[in-house]
Amino acid sequence: MTTPAKPTAAARADVPNDLEAFWLPFTPNRAFKKRPRLIARAKDMHYYTPEGREILDATAGLWCCNAGHSRKPIVEAIQRQAAELDFSPTFGFAHPPAFQLASRIADLAPADLDHVFFCNSGSEACDSALKIALAYHNVRGQGSRTRLVGRERAYHGVGFGGISVGGIVNNRKFFGSLLSGVDHLPATYNREHQAFTKGEPEWGGHLADALEGIVGLHDASTIAAVIVEPMAGSTGVLPAPKGYLERLRAICDKHGILLIFDEVITGFGRLGHAFAAERYGVVPDMITFAKGVTSGTVPMGGVVVRKGVYDAFMKGPEHAIELFHGYTYSGHPLACAAGLAALDVYRDEKLFERAKALEPRWCDAIMTLKGLPNVLDIRCVGLTGAIDLAPIAGSPGLRGWNATGHAFHEEGIMLRLAGDTIELTPPLVVSEAQIDEIMEKTAAAIRAAA
Repeated sequence: MTTPAKPTAAARADVPNDLEAFWLPFTPNRAFKKRPRLIARAKDMHYYTPEGREILDATAGLWCCNAGHSRKPIVEAIQRQAAELDFSPTFGFAHPPAFQLASRIADLAPADLDHVFFCNSGSEACDSALKIALAYHNVRGQGSRTRLVGRERAYHGVGFGGISVGGIVNNRKFFGSLLSGVDHLPATYNREHQAFTKGEPEWGGHLADALEGIVGLHDASTIAAVIVEPMAGSTGVLPAPKGYLERLRAICDKHGILLIFDEVITGFGRLGHAFAAERYGVVPDMITFAKGVTSGTVPMGGVVVRKGVYDAFMKGPEHAIELFHGYTYSGHPLACAAGLAALDVYRDEKLFERAKALEPRWCDAIMTLKGLPNVLDIRCVGLTGAIDLAPIAGSPGLRGWNATGHAFHEEGIMLRLAGDTIELTPPLVVSEAQIDEIMEKTAAAIRAAA
């Protein structure tokens, strides 16, 4: 095999819109590079292409820009922080904004979820929570509790821990045997019983009882934690059925198992509350977060931990490290500044309350898409929705790809895609007129892909 001569860095840099070097994540690279969807800037509810064409953002970027784009208070906070303190280690050192942001997040979390461990993404947050769970049982003398329980169709990031407890086939099948000692609860979605449901479906709460079966198979003394999303987002907006999360909490309490809510998507207003745990009245032992904490401006994630879990580590010599885990950029100063400013915007503009108030209007609007060609189901909860399209025979995912491509290039709207499912997750600043515009343009994209 002959290796072609590689262009010099200068030559490659001089080519306008040279797309070859960047290997895009979770993207069909060849199809994208034939007809790229390029974004040059953003403001409030819109993106703009390099040519200046306006693109309505119906996805909050990637579930994360909850306050909209390029918000002045957040931008200025990042700029000030970069000029004052660009980086500080948090291994044995710290800086004031990290403590301030941790306190603000703990105040938003329910009950005694009082301690915050920072990382840089949702993937890192989920892996961190799983490690904390394993270490928690270990320091309490229950080191036999090593088994982790996830759920089918779940998404918990792309770390080896996250894809092990996750349940999306394509995220798992290429990467070997993954972690051992992992079980999965059944998915909570059943189209026969739940099609075209607004909010939490009536059917499915009993599926939590599958955890008792896992306990019966392995014994509770071997199980460390259960991790679930209150709403499974990346797999196509699957709200928890009524009573499901409450039942999981009761079973975990009965058997001494930690319950982790993955709120990377549902946190910071997406379901009308700071955290979905508040919406459902269920207190988990840990909450993972990312995305909305900085409104997508600077990468940040973390785990909110109950006081009892944290206190279990605070033993032994005071000079000794209690948890051997962390990241170079844990609690990065720019991320903390962005997080503090984003929380101010959420509070001052009452965006969590706004999302709650808009939910009925949003759900009524998305249900108007029922009856369009190839629409099999529609689901919605909070300011989130999904439309399942019938796949093209022999080409799963193609109809969805064609629909989102038409949406971007012809309709001027950004839609999120999961296979043949279109996901709608607008910034919380969306207006009622923009909700109507989202539905009109989404309908046009669905018709074009028929």
